[in-house]
Amino acid sequence: MMRTAARTTNTHRCLGMVLAALALTASFGAAAPAADGAAARPHQADPMDCYVRVSPRDPRYLELSDGTPYIPNGLNMIHPSGDVPTEEGLAEMDRWMKALADNGGNTIRIWLSSTFWDPERERAGVFDEERAKRVDALLAIARRHGIRVKMTIEHFREIDPASVRQAWASKPLHHVSRGGTAKDMPDWLANEKSRSQFREKLAWLQKRFGDQPAIYAWELWNEINAVRGGDYLAWSEAMLPELRRLFPKNMTLQSLGSFDSDWAFGPYKRLCHMPDNDVAQVHRYLDLGAPLEVCHGPVDVLAADAVRELLRCKPARPVILAEGGAVEPRHTGPFKLYAKDKAGIILHDILFAPFFAGAAGAGQCWHWSEYVDKNNLWHQFRAFADTVRGIDPAAEHFEPRMISHPRLRVYLLKGARTSLVWCRDSENTWRTELQEGRAPEVLKDVVVPLENAVSPPVRTARVYDPWKKAWTDAAIEAGGVRLPPFSRSVVLRLDAQ
Repeated sequence: MMRTAARTTNTHRCLGMVLAALALTASFGAAAPAADGAAARPHQADPMDCYVRVSPRDPRYLELSDGTPYIPNGLNMIHPSGDVPTEEGLAEMDRWMKALADNGGNTIRIWLSSTFWDPERERAGVFDEERAKRVDALLAIARRHGIRVKMTIEHFREIDPASVRQAWASKPLHHVSRGGTAKDMPDWLANEKSRSQFREKLAWLQKRFGDQPAIYAWELWNEINAVRGGDYLAWSEAMLPELRRLFPKNMTLQSLGSFDSDWAFGPYKRLCHMPDNDVAQVHRYLDLGAPLEVCHGPVDVLAADAVRELLRCKPARPVILAEGGAVEPRHTGPFKLYAKDKAGIILHDILFAPFFAGAAGAGQCWHWSEYVDKNNLWHQFRAFADTVRGIDPAAEHFEPRMISHPRLRVYLLKGARTSLVWCRDSENTWRTELQEGRAPEVLKDVVVPLENAVSPPVRTARVYDPWKKAWTDAAIEAGGVRLPPFSRSVVLRLDAQ
């Protein structure tokens, strides 16, 4: 994702107080001490003691290391807002994570290389232990809220201090003029001295933060194709095995930029086939300046299409829409119509469409502060959590399909015992509701045809309205299910006999 300004932070204050408070409040799953004269309570397993892994039962989905299903439901939460001191930044992260967790969310992504967190900030290969304590505090907050963190290690795109194009994406401490190891970005990616120094950084991260189940995955880079030259795919192929060696208990990942033009097909296919890239991640935005026409249309369509592209690259691997949202043309800023999206229709489609197209979890929105929090859209995560509660995708071996309908886009996840159907009104889009100001229509007496679509026969059908957060029973008719009145979208859960 393109950013327009660097994030900076003041010198941290009161970190010891913050860490002490976190230590008092964080829950680590230990048995409670016995009261006087009472027997000690038996130890209860804490899910946060388990790691996330690719499911051995179905490699398209994820689970915890104890076999419990894990369906990611979260967003990018890269760093606190603005130029803030330590305690203020951590308090803001705590507030956001609480709002997410209170609504059923379970994962976030941060950039370790963003200014607020970055321990390598003055000299290449030298790490600030005090700055690292901010990350300790973050992980403690995350664990307390039951949230797992994807740790993105780097994001810089250029190192030459004489030709800075994007201050937020420049890291001149790696340039030879600043005591670094390379003369430009291609040299940094290719020369052995730079690679060796990066491997040493990975080793430091392992020693400092390794073997923590609260870490969802380690990601080498944000959108590494955006670097200013060099063979970024060869570098990724060299570093992913090292990341795997150092973090064998965590998943290991890499990411590319927004899948919005023809450039993306080849690199994404190569990334999908890298053996130590555990999840095929894709980034895609609603972007009216994107060369691919699909990026201009309904958000559910562009999000589902991105997932299908990666599933075609390598079917037996989890896929996640790891960045999504809406931007001004060519990523020149957040979408101006966000201000009108008080209901969160863009976020809703980002969350739901990828999973119903065959992804391992909900899509993950980018604009966490200026869109999700500003419009108080945390309830959309509750809608997705309600939809998948009690679902084990690896046991169901879901088959994603589309069902033809004259008014709806009907997304079907056909399961062994339970099937899920997401019905999206094709005449309600960001254009009609946000640009044209047309209120969503209430649809009545809609029948979803299910003949030959679901097997074995359906025993019960229930409907979830994600806008009202309510379940109701649905009427099963010959060849289909009649839906209650709804607007925008509705979810149908079908349980077999």
